[in-house]
Amino acid sequence: MTSIVEALVSGGKATPGPPLGPALGPLGINIKEVIDMINQKTADYNGMQVPVKVIVADDKSVTIEVGTPPTSALLLQEAGISKGSSKPNLEKVGNITVEQAAKIARMKRESLLAYDLKPAIKEVTGTAVVMGITVDGLDPRDFHKNLDEGKYDSILDKEDW
Repeated sequence: MTSIVEALVSGGKATPGPPLGPALGPLGINIKEVIDMINQKTADYNGMQVPVKVIVADDKSVTIEVGTPPTSALLLQEAGISKGSSKPNLEKVGNITVEQAAKIARMKRESLLAYDLKPAIKEVTGTAVVMGITVDGLDPRDFHKNLDEGKYDSILDKEDW
């Protein structure tokens, strides 16, 4: 019977302690190897909480699926701040570039509703509105208008989707 263990781990810093160790121990697998694989797969999310699913098959083979952190956590990391604004309409606490917004959109691609890069960026930067984070120095709503008008097309044409 396949066993599945789901947990939130600190990116690149999972340990054999709780929550993973006690859940993996009874499954008869090498916990250190699994922890090392998780840390390797989550290294890009250093310091963020990352959802991880460890799937152990009957033959003791292990598959690890790594989710992406919440959009808000990715925005905080890209803006280089520790928390969003308590008064987002009045107080702006950080700024990200169009390229950083595109990077987050690519990371979240699987969980976004958008099929193209522009709408995906709008989805990501919509979260920035409630966090007090500006995009290219603009309120995200103003950024959305400029995005719709094609003012960032030359930059976005260089971005992969």
